[in-house]
Amino acid sequence: MLQPDRLVVAPEVADALADGRPVVALESTLISHGLPYPQNVEVASASEQAVRRSGAVPATVAMRDGRLLVGLTADEFEALAAAPAGSVRKVSRHSLAEGAAAGGWAATTVSGTMIAAHAVGIRVFSTGGIGGVHRGALDGPSPSFDISADLDELARTPVAVVCAGPKAILDVPRTLEYLETRGVPVLVLGEDEMPFFWARRSGIRAPLSVPDIAAAARVVEAQAALGLDAGVVLANPAPAADALPDAYVREIVAQGVAEAETAGVHGPATTPWLLARIAEITGGASVRANIALIVDNARVGGLLAVELATAR
Repeated sequence: MLQPDRLVVAPEVADALADGRPVVALESTLISHGLPYPQNVEVASASEQAVRRSGAVPATVAMRDGRLLVGLTADEFEALAAAPAGSVRKVSRHSLAEGAAAGGWAATTVSGTMIAAHAVGIRVFSTGGIGGVHRGALDGPSPSFDISADLDELARTPVAVVCAGPKAILDVPRTLEYLETRGVPVLVLGEDEMPFFWARRSGIRAPLSVPDIAAAARVVEAQAALGLDAGVVLANPAPAADALPDAYVREIVAQGVAEAETAGVHGPATTPWLLARIAEITGGASVRANIALIVDNARVGGLLAVELATAR
């Protein structure tokens, strides 16, 4: 259990939770590792505003001097966003203790944010895309067993995660199989196929399709009522106006993966390398789609949180 002195909950967030009002957690890795300054502040602020327009209270999560901050002030946003390159750690479940002991700023990943959200009673978390089983992790001459900590966190922490599905550069079918094995429901909002991060459809059948937010909320509530400890994934396809064509995304992902293999890029370096390379291939269109889906997921997260608060 998180000790109280390791948590700092912003007054607005604390008041909302005490009153039973809807709150949505947001991660901070986007701010420190996702986009350059000041675009990172603009997108993070747009995500918070999207949550507010949906009727919920945003709670961006980060770590500073060994304490998890649930809800950032404007000054804290600025300090984190403008921190010198390389000075902000990225903390997941396995590295939270290291980050706390080291002090200074640390940005929370999906798993780190879920831990903080659950500790204070936040039921919904919105992000861009979740991690998963990396391509080649389970086959080939040298399996890496590179599987994101996000998946096990979803299996052990009962928070509903709104995202655009696993990142398209991952092995999406095996990611879904892993989540099924670990007891994590995966819902797709309004489509019968999984989204493909930058594209709305992947060609991979949705494990479960829900027509609207109310239907998704019923599954989240049932998961809790049955005493199941796993979270729930609500995959929200990227906005149609900003999404890239389905077939095009499959082509550029295949190209990027092949180029990474040729360049000898492996392990933790693969994801940032591929994201940067795909941004080059698309002339920045993948970055624009990424920003749009982050903000839209915040909107949907707010709607889900409102629905759950109303049901309670």
